[in-house]
Amino acid sequence: MKYIGAHVSAGGGVENAPFNAKSIGAKAFALFTKNQRQWSAKPLEKSQIELFKKRLDEVGILPKYILPHDSYLINLGHPDKTQRQKSFEAFLDEVKRCEELGLDKLNFHPGSHLKEISEEECLENISVCMNEVLRQSRGVTLVVENTAGQGSNLGYRFEHLAYLLQNSIDKSRVGVCIDTCHLFTSGYDIRKKEVYEKTMQEFDNIIGFKYLKGMHINDSKAKFQSRVDRHESIGKGELGLKAFSFIMNDTRMDDIPLILETIDESIWAQEINLLYSLQQNPDKG
Repeated sequence: MKYIGAHVSAGGGVENAPFNAKSIGAKAFALFTKNQRQWSAKPLEKSQIELFKKRLDEVGILPKYILPHDSYLINLGHPDKTQRQKSFEAFLDEVKRCEELGLDKLNFHPGSHLKEISEEECLENISVCMNEVLRQSRGVTLVVENTAGQGSNLGYRFEHLAYLLQNSIDKSRVGVCIDTCHLFTSGYDIRKKEVYEKTMQEFDNIIGFKYLKGMHINDSKAKFQSRVDRHESIGKGELGLKAFSFIMNDTRMDDIPLILETIDESIWAQEINLLYSLQQNPDKG
């Protein structure tokens, strides 16, 4: 079974996110547990935590179908030790916030070398930070997201993600989120059945579907292999509907959060319905 939702607002407090998800007919959702453009935030209040959990029960969404995202400021691969420590502390805080809310995953972008160190050294920095977070936390899986490879961002190759998983001290608490826009613009095609299967086989060979913990379902404004990160509404970009039909009819994507981050939140409810319709009519694309 597919569990589709969107990255909904937590404006006014995390406790508002479940109702925002329900309002668009979501069976899953993503959120920021703090302001994503600030380094620090006041601790979650006990009343907020209790209300968040209560509202999850009311809307009938299990924590396993929620994919929180960390701050955009965090760079676990930063070449500067002081800046990397700042990112590490912010990341650990976000993991702790997930613990408090009873959420079992945190989605994050790997990091950037800023053209000051090699990709290998940057990956090692990220790995060291991840392992220290695993040591200092419990119950939350670190879900690393593939990237478009824009600028100096790592994570645009399956091998980057595999390195982080393989070097984890606790492989039961690490995983991957595939963003379809990033996948496409980084050079992995999914527009035709044969290339979709080739890409997914490559993912399974290098990473393994057992590590797939969620997906971001986005079309792309940018061209194939452009390494540009620009999302588009479903079926209105370079990917087209067919790619999403393949995903919606692939059982390997069952029972994980499938999260829209498309550009027009006013049509999220329609996009959710569109994606579910592709299961009943796989030739629709």
